[in-house]
Amino acid sequence: MTTLVFGHKSPDTDSTGSPIIWAWYLNDVQGIPAAPALLGEPNTEALFMLDRWKLDKPQIIEGVAADAPVVIVDTNNPAELPADINAADIRGIIDHHKLVGGLETKGPIDIRIEPLACTATIMYKMIGKDMAQMPTAIKGAMLTCILSDTLEFRSPTTTQEDKAIAHALAEDLGIVIADYAAEMFAAKSDVSAFSDAELLRMDSKEYGVGDTKFRVSVLETTAPATVLDRKASLMNTMTAVAAEDGVDQVLLFVVDILNEEATLLVPNDLVKTLAEKSFGATVSGDAVVLPGIMSRKKQIIPNLKV
Repeated sequence: MTTLVFGHKSPDTDSTGSPIIWAWYLNDVQGIPAAPALLGEPNTEALFMLDRWKLDKPQIIEGVAADAPVVIVDTNNPAELPADINAADIRGIIDHHKLVGGLETKGPIDIRIEPLACTATIMYKMIGKDMAQMPTAIKGAMLTCILSDTLEFRSPTTTQEDKAIAHALAEDLGIVIADYAAEMFAAKSDVSAFSDAELLRMDSKEYGVGDTKFRVSVLETTAPATVLDRKASLMNTMTAVAAEDGVDQVLLFVVDILNEEATLLVPNDLVKTLAEKSFGATVSGDAVVLPGIMSRKKQIIPNLKV
């Protein structure tokens, strides 16, 4: 039976590329039939990666069959996975996020979780000497994942291992990192084709603070004005998205990659209080700039207070 490899819902570049990388490794190195999959449509940067390296878009799935073999990458959070995930035969987990708990396995499995910026960095280390067999396109996906998750090494989650592996891949591929990252971020910044609801869900995670449930959305861009020009309609749409998704509030952080800051939209008093308590911000309007805030995982979610 074919092993499905997939990451989290609302797939970003790492959750699109890492299943491709690991499915290649299982198929071509370990001899285990495997296929990458996605839990939704990939974002514009991930689509750029697929097009740039001529990779097929993985199949999009909504659930998994009972006892189907799967490997989970770039998450270990059941809330970010199919509702029927615990009925599957989870064979492995490769991740760089905190351990959440709640997944059940049929037996002992291989789990690799490291405090690195990107799942693909961990995979590079796990594949080791077999990297010599990896096709150019898969290496390209691996480099793209690392540059995306590190925001070209600007994110505070970046480690020296992420940097070293990205530089090694770029040298192998003949890629100038600054030029390639600029192409990636330009693709990520083009959100004109997406509705407000799609933008609010595009790169988001659910997180609870006490009894309050949030959808924490992050839009990383080199052109923040293109998003902030839609501020009023985005804030109007937050109410409907929150109701449909069963959360109390949507939080939208527009991360300015080049200026290394985030703008938080402030539609009501709940978010105003959250901005003041969580980030020490002074809020006087419907948006507030948070200097130095780049990472949801390291700087946003751990600091949320209501």
